[in-house]
Amino acid sequence: QVQLVESGGGFVHAGGSLRLSCAASGSTFSNYAMAWFRQAPGKEREFVAAVNWGGRNTEYADSVKGRFVISRDNAKKTMFLQMDRLKPEDTAIYYCAGDLSPGIISTVTAYTYWGQGTQVTVSS
Repeated sequence: QVQLVESGGGFVHAGGSLRLSCAASGSTFSNYAMAWFRQAPGKEREFVAAVNWGGRNTEYADSVKGRFVISRDNAKKTMFLQMDRLKPEDTAIYYCAGDLSPGIISTVTAYTYWGQGTQVTVSS
């Protein structure tokens, strides 16, 4: 079992940058596939980016490709999401998620463990 805590959210103007962190505790972090999801008001939770347990393989939603970068530091039990060139439509609560798997997982229902979320607000 793993516990996840996000941080790094905040308010930024369009074109700005934020870096989200997801700190893990409990089980062996390097055994977990990890991902970022987001949920805007009135919308379903959607996939943003995923990384496999070793950190070499990544996947991104089309809407964030070229602007966001997912990474992880297994020694520090932390996952990151570097978000550049932010747009107002990126405004949402961002959640990190983890599940015991060696692969890439991009579906909400496949993840067992979730953080509490961190708010990202991008003004136009």
